[in-house]
Amino acid sequence: MSENRKDITRKIKRNMYTWHRVLGIMTIIPVIFWTCSGLSHPIIAHWFKLDIAHEYIQPGAINRVQVKVTLNSVLRKYRLTSLKNFRLVEFNGKTYYQVKNRKNDLLYFSATDGIYYPKGERMYAIWLARYFSGDSTSKISDVEKITDFTDEYKYVNRLLPVWKVSFDRKDKMDMYVETGQSRLANYNDTNRKVFLWVFSNFHSYEFIAKITNNTFRYILILSFAAIIITSTLSGLLIYGFLWKKFKKPDAGQKLGFLRRNHRSIGVFTALVTLTFICSGAYHATMKFVPDDRISYVFEPEIKTADIKVTADALPLKWEEVSNLSVTRFNDKVYYQVYLFKKENDSWKMQQVEKAETMFGSGDKKVKADIDYYDAATGQLLPDGIMEHSYNLVKHFVLRSAGDGDAACCEMMANALADRSAPLIISSSAYLKQFDTEYGFINKRLPVVKIALSTPGHLTYYLEPATGRLAARIQDADRREGLSFAVFHKFLLVDFAGKDFRDFFTAFSAFGVLVVSVMGLILFIRTK
Repeated sequence: MSENRKDITRKIKRNMYTWHRVLGIMTIIPVIFWTCSGLSHPIIAHWFKLDIAHEYIQPGAINRVQVKVTLNSVLRKYRLTSLKNFRLVEFNGKTYYQVKNRKNDLLYFSATDGIYYPKGERMYAIWLARYFSGDSTSKISDVEKITDFTDEYKYVNRLLPVWKVSFDRKDKMDMYVETGQSRLANYNDTNRKVFLWVFSNFHSYEFIAKITNNTFRYILILSFAAIIITSTLSGLLIYGFLWKKFKKPDAGQKLGFLRRNHRSIGVFTALVTLTFICSGAYHATMKFVPDDRISYVFEPEIKTADIKVTADALPLKWEEVSNLSVTRFNDKVYYQVYLFKKENDSWKMQQVEKAETMFGSGDKKVKADIDYYDAATGQLLPDGIMEHSYNLVKHFVLRSAGDGDAACCEMMANALADRSAPLIISSSAYLKQFDTEYGFINKRLPVVKIALSTPGHLTYYLEPATGRLAARIQDADRREGLSFAVFHKFLLVDFAGKDFRDFFTAFSAFGVLVVSVMGLILFIRTK
């Protein structure tokens, strides 16, 4: 009986070792891919970060000296009977009306004499690229309008359409700018392009999607993750909890350097391996439902005749006005007046605060700096930004409900059945900087946050300037986002500074890489 028990014990131990080795060797390539590409992320993104001259355009008062013709007169002159929006932009020492027509083309007219500039969009894109990069001398090798996401300008950048301006210089710098809102979308030099390729293919497995499709890619990722989790847990069981029963080698054998260090490093890195893989797998499960926020936009046509009051007739403190635009909701046309404070000495600090952190201050009550004036009467619409945002939410909710979105519960179904039915709002806020829920990855600011009273606490983030959906978040997204932030990006250690977090992340990934390579060598050497 005793011999049988010993035989069973030996078989169990032998099989546990065997399965640990088999599971490990099955995923050694994915682990090496993930750790090397993951290791490169903090290194490239932080320690080798490319500094550029500007990341934002600081708002300033409209140069009214150069605005000598009204928008209405320009529209009449060129027989533009409708538009979607307009703004004032200043570049190369001149001020222009930037008009979005019904085809979504941006047209440029001098605000001084009303002259139309057919190449104004290209001119402005180049000016923005030079301003953001701080490069006013290098030759421009190419200027291209990007209307869809590419291998170098990925979906994570959120903004479309943009212009890609390429500089003819040693680092092959490409600047991506959004002329419609005068903002920097992204920038890549040669090093960042290489990193993007490595990370996309070795970390996100985009090459699998190109060969097959996205569904198969994420099924493959989840399969590898499941095997790695099992291998890690078996290793932790063998080399950690049951080591006293397994550690005695056969007579004549010695515990070599590789086996000893594979065990010690493996036990040490088991926790971070599980946090990396489990949070990554959780993240992958959310990718089966496409992120289609880019298609949610409501920017209706506006008849020129409905803009009865010219902008210069509005009762404004022009020294505090940085820009103007128009929008339509509730069957009326409104001017959107963008305000700023002259005493904006803390501008740089405000931009630094627009970053990702786990230790935000929560919802701050921020006064909206966009006023709404009726374009027919010139009267101020009290709390116009919230009324506009509510109309955007209603429009997007109706679309979601019509698409059969699972997030659209009974309240959304009622809204679809009765378009006049009100939505129940639990809270709302105006955001001028990113926070723990609406992070830097969403790109758009300022936005209005509207939380609906639904079981999943569905929250919409709207960009009033463009009529676009910036983000839509519910409890499932919050759980996954928290998991990824804490267990994959280690944002919990932000209190020690970003340098320490990047070092800790890189060190953890390197430890997983080392123990994996040691395991591979042991597999090859062990008969």
